[in-house]
Parts: sequence; structure tokens; C-alpha cells
Amino acid sequence: MEKAMTILYKVHDNLYVNLTNKCPCSCTFCLRQTRDKMDDSHVLWLEHEPDFEEIKAEFAKLNLDEYKEIVFCGFGEPTERLDMLIQVAEWLKKHYNKKIRVNTNGLSDLINGRDTAPEFEGRVDVVSISLNTPNREKYYELTRNKFGIESFDALLKFAENVKHYVSEVVLTTVDTTLTKDEEEQCRHICESLGVTYRIRPWED
Repeated sequence: MEKAMTILYKVHDNLYVNLTNKCPCSCTFCLRQTRDKMDDSHVLWLEHEPDFEEIKAEFAKLNLDEYKEIVFCGFGEPTERLDMLIQVAEWLKKHYNKKIRVNTNGLSDLINGRDTAPEFEGRVDVVSISLNTPNREKYYELTRNKFGIESFDALLKFAENVKHYVSEVVLTTVDTTLTKDEEEQCRHICESLGVTYRIRPWED
């Protein structure tokens, strides 16, 4: 497997932050199974996890005015390095006036063994969580995560908690992967939690 140190990369008009390749899931649909980079990036498999100084040095090379959002999302689950995510987000808020989003599987509390929602306050503007399905059994079947069947409930609890600390929480599913009835079930879940539901385009 080819590895590199692609810490920052562009997707559309946003700048993505690749903190780690660790993930508690082994999703049946994960892009990592079919590619080692995104369209405009270099290889996203990391030689090592970057430290704070390495990350700051990469940001210093770029003009952040060119990007709409800074998104913590790479070839791994960003909350696997929650402490680093929070440190970097806090630094970005102090030095740059940019919207910050975290794309996550929503299992941060299980990964870190604590209620992590309060740590997002004042540092992150949007949390986007991959819901994937309205069914806890199917969720576990799709994600094959190490935490077991209770992971779906933990995801929903995190979504409900984190909405009190960030301005926008979005739960997503992928277009064409669910029936219309399943999408309506997902919409109902989001309404009951008081968060936004979004159906995102399929990427291969």
C-alpha cells in the first residue's frame, strides 16, 4: 500500500483535514476499499499521524480565503483523534474566520469512552453524521463496527447531545441505497431528534 503525508486536500470548494486512518468501522461501502485518494488529492493513507506542528505548517502553505469550509474528514474517523481535532479547530477559530465542519460516523462517545459532545462547543459549526439506515441491525451489518449492535443507539444519542453545542447537526444517507420508506423513517428519526436530514449523492 502506497503511503504519503496528505494532511490537507481540496474537495470542491472546501479544504479537508486528514488526521488519521483509524476507524472503528469496516463499512461495506467505504471508499477506502476501492481507491487510495480523492479526485484532487494525493494518496490519503498516512505514513504517520501528523502532530499539531505538522498540521499548522500545512495550513501555512495555503490561502484559506479560497475555501468555503474546513472539513475534518479523511481516510479515517476524525474523532479517533478527538483531542487533536479540538486543538486544531480551536487554533483555526482563533486565527481564521472559517466555517468548520466535522464529518463523522457518530461513534465518538464509544471511541473515546466519554460524553464528547460538549467538546465541540465554540470550535465546530457543523457536525455531519453518517446515519446510513433507520435500522439498528442493518446499521451494524453495513458498518461492521467493533462496538456491536448498540452502536446505532450511541450514534443517535451523540446526535441528540451535540445539537446543544453546535449550530447545525446533519444526519445523512446516500441516494439510491435506501427505499423511499426507509428514507421516510430516517426523516422521522431526524425530526424526533431535532436535527437536519440530508440525502447525499452516491460517490464511487
